[in-house]
Amino acid sequence: MVRRVLSLTSGRIALVILTVIALLAVLGPVIAPHDPLAAGPDTLADASGSHWLGTDYLGRDVLSRLLDGSRVSVLGSLEVALTALGVGAVPGILSVYLGRAFEWITLRLTDTLVALPFLLFAVAVVALLGNGITQAMLVTGVLVSPLFYRVARAATLAVARSPYVEAALISGASIGWVVRRHVWVKVLPPVAVALAQTIGVGFVIVSSLTFLGIGVQPPAPTWGGLLDSDLGYLSQKPWAPLAPALLIMVTVWACNLLADAIRDVSGEAGRALVNNRRARTRRRAGTDAGSAADPAHVHAGGA
Repeated sequence: MVRRVLSLTSGRIALVILTVIALLAVLGPVIAPHDPLAAGPDTLADASGSHWLGTDYLGRDVLSRLLDGSRVSVLGSLEVALTALGVGAVPGILSVYLGRAFEWITLRLTDTLVALPFLLFAVAVVALLGNGITQAMLVTGVLVSPLFYRVARAATLAVARSPYVEAALISGASIGWVVRRHVWVKVLPPVAVALAQTIGVGFVIVSSLTFLGIGVQPPAPTWGGLLDSDLGYLSQKPWAPLAPALLIMVTVWACNLLADAIRDVSGEAGRALVNNRRARTRRRAGTDAGSAADPAHVHAGGA
């Protein structure tokens, strides 16, 4: 699947952008040109050689704060996506095999989670457990998990009655072996699409919570917190919110682009893509062979 995704222009663009964002999360605090928490006398300064994106209302370097704050956004979005994957996909697969009672209970829990507004619930959890991004993201991941439950359950139902699956069960294979050997291969593509989309949703959630001042204590830098502080000084620096807003927008766009690329190369669409490429390769090989044979034919005719 990775090779198929890389064969698409959209897939390559998405992976390059997300790789850059991941590197910013890992290396951002190291390569930041200034201390992101150090205030200075030069407040709300424009871009210059020493401050490439200017300074904020306390004289702190904006570029350094963006680089340092990227880690919170990336880790928070991954926490949301991986929590939703674990809580939703596994019960979704097992609901097809573990009987009516387990199926009914998980379906009712999924309906309950769908009815809860995850952003407000995350705010309530932070108010109860303390202002921390980890607990907010874990709770949000649980509330987003119905997406993975439904995707995994639908994909499992599509293969649960397949002859090879029924033959494996009749021959005495365990449910765990059948899921690992046969079901997971079919479930992986739609789950991968949902995972890429959920990472983008996680970026929006982290940015929304930090924009509201929830999850991270100031003066710790975050993309949402920088956007919030910049909006208070639009009259002095009207372009200041562009940097954090563009980072958020480009990252979410890349996640959605990756999800579209995975969808385009999986299932019937992926097989059609491979067949079309093979046909083009054959036609190109035939054209090259014909071009190579033409000079010999002309030479023989001239002789």
